[in-house]
Amino acid sequence: MSMSERREPYTIAWDAESECIIYIDQTLLPGRYELMRCTTVDDLARAIRRLEIRGAPALGIAGAMGMALAAVRSTEGDLGRFLDDLRRAGDFLKSTRPTAVNLSWGIDRVLAKVSMARTVAEAKALAVAEANAVAEEDELTCRRLGGFGKDLFPDDCTVLTHCNAGALACRCWGTALGVIRSAVAAGKNVRVFACETRPLNQGSRLTCWELARDGIDVTLIPDSSAAYLMRKGKIDLVIVGADRITKDAVFNKIGTYMHAVAAHHHKIPFYVAAPVSTFDLARVESEITVEERDRAELAYCGDRQLVPDDVRVLNYAFDATPLDLVDAIITEIGVLRPPYAKSFQFIETTRS
Repeated sequence: MSMSERREPYTIAWDAESECIIYIDQTLLPGRYELMRCTTVDDLARAIRRLEIRGAPALGIAGAMGMALAAVRSTEGDLGRFLDDLRRAGDFLKSTRPTAVNLSWGIDRVLAKVSMARTVAEAKALAVAEANAVAEEDELTCRRLGGFGKDLFPDDCTVLTHCNAGALACRCWGTALGVIRSAVAAGKNVRVFACETRPLNQGSRLTCWELARDGIDVTLIPDSSAAYLMRKGKIDLVIVGADRITKDAVFNKIGTYMHAVAAHHHKIPFYVAAPVSTFDLARVESEITVEERDRAELAYCGDRQLVPDDVRVLNYAFDATPLDLVDAIITEIGVLRPPYAKSFQFIETTRS
């Protein structure tokens, strides 16, 4: 069975029968594949904070489904108070991951839809329907994005990717890995170098797991070896995802910026694959809060202590790559190239 024919549970989905969220717990991979359930907004917030659910598009779906969950669990009979409860739940979920814009985008999209309801019952139905629409559109978006991006790949190439922008970061298929999948499906000979992506190893645990299951040639490398491999002529292009794109920078997993600098120095194309929902064009880099995560992620490997107790740890989850280092941004509406101002203006026009 080909990768395009495989039918497995989506990374995140709404279970209509039990009115809850079902998702793949990504902290257990690659050792264990397990589907989990969120029955409350608190459950969902915990899953997002722990990175059981992660990846920009998947967080957008999670945000939308979190609003559906809050809606169906509400016992409030007054429409005004019901909507107030939903907004409070949305603000709570938004606080779990401040850098990734899709989370708040998914929440706000459902809130906008339910605000048109005339009754609580109608609002609940609208919340569930809109959350499912967000999920279904994500799959179509990734497939379209992959179709545009595959044409940037030579017929025979070695690609570097960082973190995980694959099926696990979306409903299915993926953004950066979706482009790789689309290129392979088109008959291109693609080899992948996957960075381990310290400190949580989303590259080794998730990207390698995904690509190996699909039979795509993947080799794991330490994050610190990417520039050397570029210098040796072992890498033809770099492709990554994004958690937020402002008018001047791409926010993605920490380590992305150094790959962009190295690729620019070695004259290697550096591509970003992201849906239009990831664009935050009303803001610039300096206005964005970059998430800092717990000390333990660096200080320990499992139960083994790696850092003395009296040593400080700085653990940024994301970095920002200036747009002048990005050769193209691959979206579901086409491939954007510098200068980006005109393309960004078009995106803002289509949203209004």
